[in-house]
Amino acid sequence: MAEIIDLSGDGGVLKTVVRKAKDDAIAPSDSLPLVDVHYEGTLAENGEVFDTTHEDNSIFSFEIGQGAVIKAWDIALRTMKVGEVAKITCKPEYAYGTAGSPLEIPPNATLIFEVELVACRPRKGSSVGSVSDEKARLEELKKQRELAAATKEEEKKKREEAKAAAAARVQAKLDAKKGKGKGKGK
Repeated sequence: MAEIIDLSGDGGVLKTVVRKAKDDAIAPSDSLPLVDVHYEGTLAENGEVFDTTHEDNSIFSFEIGQGAVIKAWDIALRTMKVGEVAKITCKPEYAYGTAGSPLEIPPNATLIFEVELVACRPRKGSSVGSVSDEKARLEELKKQRELAAATKEEEKKKREEAKAAAAARVQAKLDAKKGKGKGKGK
């Protein structure tokens, strides 16, 4: 099982790496503070999805450390590398606190995000390496994401088939027991 890392030191922001980045992958830094992420957010209490970029395969971009996102994201994304997928569990004080975010997120909600760091970029006006290299890297990440989604779907299908087979075996046993009971004592 994957290691759970306490990023905040008080259990408020927990990270579990779902997929490691390549060893030579880049990470957010002072020179690369803009990040692009792909994510899905769920409520810890019931698993309900309240926000996702998966439905339309969009990317969410923000600058780390500017307060543009919840505290947990500013803390967690600093520890990630491009290509990494991590599960981030955020206690209310590192998310939306006692106010929540009306309609989707209730007050004092613990949130769970599965976040993929897609890219790190410099602020506008700063220099970037080769644009073609960046496009190729992003295309490779897109392929990896599609492969991961297909693998996840295949695993889900196998679990459903296994459940159906188990249910059929149980039903067959129940039917066999009913059949044995007929005729006795009559």
